[in-house]
Amino acid sequence: MLIGFQNVTFEFGARTIVADATWHIQPGDRIGLVGYNGTGKSTLLKVLVGEYTPSKGTVEKSKETTIGYLHQDLLSFDTSESITEVALGAFERVRQLEKEIEQLGIELEKNHEDESLLLKYTDCLHEMDVLDGYNIHHKAEEVLHGLGFSNEDLGKPYQQFSGGWRMRVLLAKMILQQPDVLLLDEPTNHLDLPSIEWLEKYLVHYKGSVVIVSHDKFFLNRMVNKIVELYQQQLHIYSGNYEFYETEKAIRIEMQQKAFENQQDYIRQQERFIERFKAKASKAAQAQSVQKRLDKLDKIEDVQLERPNMRINFQLEKVPGKILVTLKDVTKKFGDLTIVEHGAAEIERGDKIALIGANGKGKSTLLRMIAGTETFSGERIWGHNVEESFYAQHQLEALTLSNTILEELQHCGSKKNDVELRSLLGSFLFSGDDVDKKIRVLSGGEKARVALAKTIVSRGNFLILDEPTNHLDMHSVELLAEALNKYEGSYILVSHDRYFISMTANKIWEIVDHQIKEFKGTYQEWVDWNERMEKQKKGQTAPVKEAPKPVVEVPVSKPAQPINKELQKELQRNQRKLAQVETDLNKAQEEQKQIELDLANPDTYTNAAKFADLEGTYKSVKNRIAELNQNYEALFEMIMELENKV
Repeated sequence: MLIGFQNVTFEFGARTIVADATWHIQPGDRIGLVGYNGTGKSTLLKVLVGEYTPSKGTVEKSKETTIGYLHQDLLSFDTSESITEVALGAFERVRQLEKEIEQLGIELEKNHEDESLLLKYTDCLHEMDVLDGYNIHHKAEEVLHGLGFSNEDLGKPYQQFSGGWRMRVLLAKMILQQPDVLLLDEPTNHLDLPSIEWLEKYLVHYKGSVVIVSHDKFFLNRMVNKIVELYQQQLHIYSGNYEFYETEKAIRIEMQQKAFENQQDYIRQQERFIERFKAKASKAAQAQSVQKRLDKLDKIEDVQLERPNMRINFQLEKVPGKILVTLKDVTKKFGDLTIVEHGAAEIERGDKIALIGANGKGKSTLLRMIAGTETFSGERIWGHNVEESFYAQHQLEALTLSNTILEELQHCGSKKNDVELRSLLGSFLFSGDDVDKKIRVLSGGEKARVALAKTIVSRGNFLILDEPTNHLDMHSVELLAEALNKYEGSYILVSHDRYFISMTANKIWEIVDHQIKEFKGTYQEWVDWNERMEKQKKGQTAPVKEAPKPVVEVPVSKPAQPINKELQKELQRNQRKLAQVETDLNKAQEEQKQIELDLANPDTYTNAAKFADLEGTYKSVKNRIAELNQNYEALFEMIMELENKV
């Protein structure tokens, strides 16, 4: 074991994140840590690395284990050094050796006969060779290129880059450090598709263990061989990728529900026996014994899915014309950087477009050009009855922090009353007093839901969505994809989430050679087409090799104890008989109560024949109840005996 929890309980304020959790990270593990937003996944990583101390249990770690931890708080780091120098900080010992070798070389020039200096110099050169220190610049450049940096970027100061690019530099440094355990908290949030694909290929061959928090289902499916789910303050471990986890979780929930229902039937049966015979002298001891048995019973929990459901419904007020937007001879440049040059494109009614490509190609810029919030040369021709709604990357920053959630929607010009706005916010998981929370206290995921609510309340028939899945968990991403599939309008979106794109797009746009290229088809069809094009370029005839996929380990269950099928059948027969006897007994007791009411009626005694008949029936019912009680006792004792044998 490299690191892990042993019976750990951790509370964050009054809220329990995990209770009595045990989790060991072994060499070679590729773990996806999943759970709904707000369950405490990031907090759990902080407990793992020692930033937080558990109230109970221990965090176990071997002395030799090294940990690399990529998280959002790292963005507070700032320096004027180049990004290459920051990345090279991973090779602390090599950089130290470089200085020592340089200094020893200078000293040897002055005193080349000093054997002790020569020995130190030789030792340093040997250690440098062992650490492969002469290749660190090549390694750093290779990783930085893989994460999307150009040759021109490598010498630029770190502080010139935005937050997402800074996070890439720190990720590069962490990868180069080669820790035994790499903890990555939402690494794909700051990466474009080419960089995500590069990271996948790199991590598949990574020698250390990896723990990833991510809402990118494609990424987890290709990367992990274990899923650890944080759910209801417990850690549930599945030996497989995300797809395996989804299947196994559904089976586990179904089995738990059946086990719960069977146990509840058993408990009710035992309780009825206790209630029926606790006052009977001959059966009181047995009833007490059954009660003790029930008290010691390990109760199975009911399956209560804490599954938030956003009920997102996009509504249209106007139907637009056939053509929504036409771009003619459009050109956009930032200084020497050309985004689009003499480009042309058209968006039709019913188009659901995913605009994909590497960061820096101008995807967000093109969305702003379409929305009319970015200047450019050329023409943007707006179609008939088109009403757009733009969800921009900076949408979260555009929220007014001093507003409550409800006030934020009141000020967006939707003309909806408070009841309608509260109903809409309820569909985004803000119910009751939640709507009075200030924007400043919300998490990233909550702010994203508020911003999406503002986009949807507009009732636009053309949506422009820039990274709408950032800060959403996987379940919320699925719900948003479902809503977009039901949406009767058109949209164009930018996203690095391949699962989301594959669920929503019927066209793919790319900016290639400063032109807008359109592919009519789904994301998977585009991937397949690209592979065919690559094969044709290379003249390949062999099928394109996929990146290695992690081995899915199916947990091997312990061999069950042999079951005596005959005894089990007999037990089931007697349980059915007992259920029938109980039904008959209840009917007889109801009949007895009714006869007793009739006998209490004075009119009964005015008719001698009727009274005699009623009295005879009453005696017969009492005898039947006594006989049924005897049968019930005998069957119950037999069932208890069989349960001990089976």
